[in-house]
Order: sequence, then C-alpha cells, then structure tokens
Amino acid sequence: MTPDPLAIRFQPTIAPADGRVLLIENSRSYAALLAAELREQLGIGVVIAASLREAQQRLAEDDDYFLALTGLVLPDAGAELITDTLARAGIPMVVATGVYDEAIRSSMADLPIIDYVLKEAPGTIDYLVWLVRRLHRNRTITAMVVDHSLSARARIAAQLKLYGFRVLQADDAASGLLALEEDPAIRLVILDQDLEAEGDAGGIGFIRQARRTHPRGTLSIIGTSSSADPSSVARFLKNGANDFLEKPFSREEFFCRISQNIDNLELIGTLQDLATKDYLTGLPNRRHFLDRAERMLREDKGAVAMAMLDVDHFKHVNDTHGHEAGDEALRAVAATIAAHARPNDVAARFGGEEFCLLAPGLSAEEAETGFERLRQAIAALRIPLRNHTLQLTISIGVCHRGDGDLHALVTEADRLLYLAKARGRDRVVCESQEAVA
Repeated sequence: MTPDPLAIRFQPTIAPADGRVLLIENSRSYAALLAAELREQLGIGVVIAASLREAQQRLAEDDDYFLALTGLVLPDAGAELITDTLARAGIPMVVATGVYDEAIRSSMADLPIIDYVLKEAPGTIDYLVWLVRRLHRNRTITAMVVDHSLSARARIAAQLKLYGFRVLQADDAASGLLALEEDPAIRLVILDQDLEAEGDAGGIGFIRQARRTHPRGTLSIIGTSSSADPSSVARFLKNGANDFLEKPFSREEFFCRISQNIDNLELIGTLQDLATKDYLTGLPNRRHFLDRAERMLREDKGAVAMAMLDVDHFKHVNDTHGHEAGDEALRAVAATIAAHARPNDVAARFGGEEFCLLAPGLSAEEAETGFERLRQAIAALRIPLRNHTLQLTISIGVCHRGDGDLHALVTEADRLLYLAKARGRDRVVCESQEAVA
C-alpha cells in the first residue's frame, strides 16, 4: 500500500505531566485557600489532609502524587514524624511552616525536601503556586550532568531528580556532547568546569561545541567549579555558559539557579511563539512561514508543492453562528492541516480564513492526491457548537514548481485557489510546471 504523502507524522508538543499534590495542613482555611489557587491557576489536582493519619490514608489509596506540601505541626504528629513518613513514601516535599527554625532545617538536610517556606511571609501563596508549577513542568524536561567525579555527579543528579527532571549523566565532555546530539529533549546541562580536557574537549570545549547547534535560548548550561579563580568563571560565561555555581553550593541556591534558568528558557520560548505563531490556531504566522519557506527553497533545489487553502463561505459562518464559532472552525481546520503535514512541510495561517502549506519532495501526482485527502478530511469535520454541529468545506490551489521562486509559487497557488473558488468551491485545482534548468 502506497503511504499517504501527507500522512500524520509530526511530533506533538509534550503535554504537562499527570500527577497531583498532597496538601498536608492543619489550618483548614489556609489549606482551602492554597488548594483553590493551585486548582484555578494550574489545573492540578490537590488532595487535602488535615492530619498525618489522614495523609497516610490518602497515600494508601493513591500513589499518583508528584509532590507533598506539608506543615510541620499536625494534631497527631510533629516535624520529624511527618517528614520521615513522606520520605519513606518517596515523595518530594515542600515544607510550609509558621516558624523559621535553623536547627530543624539542619536535622532534615538528608531528607527529600525541596524548599522551606514561611507561611506568614508576604506573597507566600504566590510563591508556592510558582513553585508547584515549576516542579510540575520539570517532569517534561531532561537535564544532564557532565562531571568526571562520580560522587559529585551522583549528588547533583539526585537533586535534579528530586526537582522532577529526567536526568542523564556523562563523565566527560565527549560523552556529554554525544548525548546532547542524540537527545533533543535535553534543555539543561550542569557542567563541571574542571573536566579533564582531551584536545578541546574540556569544559570550555564542551560549551563551544554545544553552542554551535544549541543557542542560549534553547539550552541552559550552568557551570560548576571548586576553583576560586574569578577569571576562570568569567571565561566560562564568556564562552557561552548561562550561569555559574561555585562548589560547594547549598541546596536552596542550587534550586533557585536551576529554576531561574529554566524559567528564562520558557520565557524565551514564549516570546518566540508570540513572534512566530498565529495566536488563534497555533500554526506559524505568515511572516514566519515566508522566512522558513525561503530557507527551505535555498537549501532544497528540488520541486516543491505550494498550496493555498481557503475556508468556503467563512463570512456566512461568522454571520450565522458568531465569531466564537468562526474561531472554533479555524482552529479545527488548522489542526487538520497540521495533522496532515509531514515533518519537513511548512504550514501556516496566511491570514483570515486562508492557510498555506509548502511540501517538498512530492511529485505532482502525489501532491494532488495528498491535498485531495486533506480536502476530504476537512469536509468530514463535525465541529460541535452550543446548539449546532458545524460542517465546512475548503478550496485548495496547488502549484508544483522547481525554480525556487517563492513569490512565483505563492502567486500561482493563489491563482489556482481563485479557480477552485470560481469552479464551485470544495475542490482542489492543481497545475504542474517542470523544474527550470
């Protein structure tokens, strides 16, 4: 059976990890307030326990907890028993307490406690919501520790796992670079500056090579060193490290630096999305499409198929059912186009109800067959509205060329789209042109 040239092969965005928070708190009002904020802002399930016995019952009923938020005073238990119980259950903890006690904190240094938070401090609720969000999102991120010391590597890896990351380890720069090349999910590297160098493969060499393919906005590299030489720290940062930690560092400092760097990566990603994606459909916008298409045509000299797609009678949808229904229709069409796009195809919302898709490596016949299947898939959509199910059709103009002229491709595909509209809509009109020598 010949595979569909526009089959579903794209990689979906990783969804947030599942899991719930166990909130152990003897103050019902405080617990209710914090649980409401977590549910409303993060959409995360929160289970409240007012005593240690109740918490143990919840743990026995369900083990789907990625975090425990706990106080240190309960009707049936004190600090040591509470934290020991959660540690034995293997659940990372955030302690929210009304009293700062350095002796208690020191006695719990070896327990899986991520942070200590004073409940009465200003902004505590907001901080806890941020903290839970960060730990929840970490579960979709891979971190790597590159350090020649087995003990140091294991200690840092254990901390990262406590924070929810999937963790890889490498004992030299070459192994770390290979892992970075093979695993695109790595977003964070904790790198020992004092790696024993072989040629240009030490700590500085690792950064220089990594930055050739992984800019600061997609990979955060945090250097570590036991050296007190400030000039070496500056060299590390100038060569591309995002941050630096001097050994030994505290658990709190480590967590803060890690979280700030990951937050920065996500902020950069959000800004990039705002600049390159259509706000309504999530597809690339027109400007980003043109930039990517130009690069593709420069790199790929073969024939490409350029399609312009327009939703039929879209104004009637808005006038009859309202603009909210129109937005739902555009999202449904965009999702169908994205699902039919191959990894190397470039799809976008061109403007209004018009979309485009540039597909390299297809013959004229494959392009016609593939876009006809896309037309049929959109015609088969049933979009639920409040009191109605909406059906749509789409007209498609497909140009097939090999001259690498993006303007000519867009212009011709747009002309063919006009013909599809003129011939009755809900159809694909194609026209091939042999590659210009």
